[in-house]
Amino acid sequence: MGIVRQKLRNIYGILHEYFGEQQWWPAEDKDEIVIGAVLTQNTAWINVESAIKNLKKYDICSFKGILNTKISVLKEQIKPAGFFNQKAQYLKNISEFFIENGEFERLSKYDLYNLRDKLLHVSGVGYETADSILLYAFDMPIFVVDAYTKRVLNRHNITDSTNYNRLQHIFMDNCADDAYLFAQYHALIVETAKNFCKVRPLCDDCPLKGI
Repeated sequence: MGIVRQKLRNIYGILHEYFGEQQWWPAEDKDEIVIGAVLTQNTAWINVESAIKNLKKYDICSFKGILNTKISVLKEQIKPAGFFNQKAQYLKNISEFFIENGEFERLSKYDLYNLRDKLLHVSGVGYETADSILLYAFDMPIFVVDAYTKRVLNRHNITDSTNYNRLQHIFMDNCADDAYLFAQYHALIVETAKNFCKVRPLCDDCPLKGI
């Protein structure tokens, strides 16, 4: 077994034992997962929660609700998530994409990489957003890389790369091809970065101190 593969398995085991089972992505339905994936771009999840709460208050936290809402109103409701001018249009774009392509029932018939390519052609959808949608809304086995992932891998000497696809393949080449595993691993890394591997790290208290 390669050193990287063993190290990734050790990290997962330690974090799973420390934090336990993760329930991520937090959402009531698949529309909300997609909406959250767009809103979380360049902001903390706590801000996304405030924006989603506003959308639910006005019963527009759905693809149809977003398409039927004036963009000026949409901008106002998602202000807590930041970059609301761009994100309002991105939400319109992704909602239109799902409606025009038969939503989850029809889109789920595509294989992983064909669907990924279609998502990446939607204005406002980058790698992290597309992969979050694929993993959490479609239950497809692809690893999501975010700023937390880069930080944890870099600080634990697994790689010094910040390239999204390269970091993604470190996991996908060395872990089982399993959507549940990827979702759990990603969530555990998020918890680690939020609690210990911060911008100013708390290394002495971190469960990965020995790695």
